[in-house]
Amino acid sequence: MQASPHNQSGQQKELALFDLDHTLLDVDSDYLWGEYIVKHNLVDEAEYRTANQKFYQDYIEGTLDATEYNEFVAQFLSSLPMEELIELREDYIKTEIEPHMRPKAITVLREHLDRNHEVVIISATNDFIVSAIAERFSIEKANILATPLEVIDDRYTGKLTDKPNFKEGKIYHLERWVAQQQAKGISFTKTYAYSDSKNDIPLLDWADIAVCVSPDDALHAHALAHRWAVEDWTI
Repeated sequence: MQASPHNQSGQQKELALFDLDHTLLDVDSDYLWGEYIVKHNLVDEAEYRTANQKFYQDYIEGTLDATEYNEFVAQFLSSLPMEELIELREDYIKTEIEPHMRPKAITVLREHLDRNHEVVIISATNDFIVSAIAERFSIEKANILATPLEVIDDRYTGKLTDKPNFKEGKIYHLERWVAQQQAKGISFTKTYAYSDSKNDIPLLDWADIAVCVSPDDALHAHALAHRWAVEDWTI
């Protein structure tokens, strides 16, 4: 990323971008949400689990149709009132997510915050899930980039409002967010990106400093070829 032009009346900062699943967490929050609603008999177990596992395998292989998957997830969200969904989400995060917040991730993210860097969580998972998890990492809603689901009259519709925040879609949403910051007089002199996945090669390539966190095999090979940092956050 090229540093933004200096704005005499604005503010210059450094920007740290963190993927969520298998980076800040040692699990996939999207997949686990599906398992959670199956476990609590909120959907048909056989049908939902089969579809959920197929989508997850597609994600691992890099062939996921992100719009189709997120509409699949959003269909369940559209079936319940918002108040009930929020109660379910709170229990889900306490039981399924909080035990899987990586201590190393918390430390690194906190170091960026302590240095007054702008910290953004950027995830392919939908904004319903990501917004609540981000709170556990002390990241406010304005600094969350996730797949946007449509809400009308306080109810999910089962549709997306824009492109999935996945692969090159992360760059699409990120550049729009950066433009909003620039409109406020904030420019970024250096950018960091942290991720585990080959799906985030566009994001890591966008940043000035790419850090591959306990990466999958494809990303690990790419990191070695491009001399990107590789760190083990599983310990």
